[in-house]
Amino acid sequence: MTQPQTITPQQAAQQQGSALFLDVRTPVEYQEMHISGAVSHPLSDLNPNQVKDLLASKSSGVIVCRSGGRARQACEKLLASGLSNVAILEGGITAWDSAGLPVVRGKKAISLERQVRIAAGALVFIGAVLGYFANPAWIALSAFVGAGLVFAGVTDTCGMAMMLAKMPWNTKAACCKPQGATCQTKM
Repeated sequence: MTQPQTITPQQAAQQQGSALFLDVRTPVEYQEMHISGAVSHPLSDLNPNQVKDLLASKSSGVIVCRSGGRARQACEKLLASGLSNVAILEGGITAWDSAGLPVVRGKKAISLERQVRIAAGALVFIGAVLGYFANPAWIALSAFVGAGLVFAGVTDTCGMAMMLAKMPWNTKAACCKPQGATCQTKM
């Protein structure tokens, strides 16, 4: 399998008319801020065949997420399926916005990364409190969450993030498509 290529925000901006911008964040994150013309297709529902269809009329694909991690996973999946004309937006939407490039802003939302930190912190706290006051066995909850965070850091795959991405507050899909495109998110 070929290694995923990266493209800087400035290079990507030059391709904005000819390339497919595929945003693999959750629909809620997409609604908060996205690149004009980008198509929302969450990583949790990524279907290489649908992406092939979307790429058919484009010169290449630029995979976008918040900072690059999910885009890398999506790009690796697409490369494994035989697509070769896709690249990761280096630094994600964060770098695009920091470079002063235009974005479409919508309703503010809590990012998936923050949701993971909140959930993990709450579970560790609950495990520690219940372990102290109720039964020492509850400390296992804190240990389990800690082990999950270590696994996520080592593998760059977070089970909690994948689970949270499927929650109703993250899968709401209002109008998340550019004119003439199809929204790939579920209601």
